[in-house]
Amino acid sequence: MSDAKLSGRTAIVTGGGGAIGGAIARLFAAEGAAVLVADVRPDAALEVSNAIDEAGGRAAAWETDVSDPGSCKQAVDAALSEFGALHVLVNVAAAVSPDASVVDLDIADWNEAFAVNLTGPFLMCKHSIPPIKAAGGGAIVNIASQLGTMGVPLRSAYCTTKAALIHLTRILAMENAADNIRVNSISPGVIHTPRIMRRWKSVADMQQNRGPTHLLGRVGKPEEVARAALYLASDDSSFTTATDLLVDGGYVAFKGTTDRMSG
Repeated sequence: MSDAKLSGRTAIVTGGGGAIGGAIARLFAAEGAAVLVADVRPDAALEVSNAIDEAGGRAAAWETDVSDPGSCKQAVDAALSEFGALHVLVNVAAAVSPDASVVDLDIADWNEAFAVNLTGPFLMCKHSIPPIKAAGGGAIVNIASQLGTMGVPLRSAYCTTKAALIHLTRILAMENAADNIRVNSISPGVIHTPRIMRRWKSVADMQQNRGPTHLLGRVGKPEEVARAALYLASDDSSFTTATDLLVDGGYVAFKGTTDRMSG
């Protein structure tokens, strides 16, 4: 499509087999990108890649453990081998530690959160930036969280890693602006995914409990995060870098207040 926003570009999406990562990978492919769907779960990556191929797009699946330096480099090498260049990186892969106070949280859970949520994007950026620079520039999008802006009790590891990822995003933007590489993050609110559903007995239960914590009165959809990622990855955001985009239905603005504004 001549009007496709990512025509002629190659993207890597980590966590691409998940709900948010899969939505991003599918939308990017629909907008003309060749997509390496990277996920620690090869079957999930392949399912998304096959769906893209069946829809007429270009994709490849690659098993990737973002906490492993060698695995991250192999993913980047695979994208270059398969598609010839790299222009966009989207870091979605994340680990969610169990709810626990700092006193009770196991050190292994703390370390896993940091290895996946923070070291993972660091490693993927480390290996992706040189080929993106060689391609003439591009974009990196890190998926953070509204909990990186305002933490909540019993989620210390997750909140801390997402706050640090927002800060890392700004540093990456400063380091790479001269090479025409824009770096931004997205902080979603509560999004309807299988992961969030592990906490609730039903969709209705989840919506009833989590929807009212957002100004818009509902939780978000993976496709809404994907559209924000497309904006930040495409030339539509050509003057945007070092920014954290809240796609949170007003969660951060509303949290802690007693009444939602109406009218």
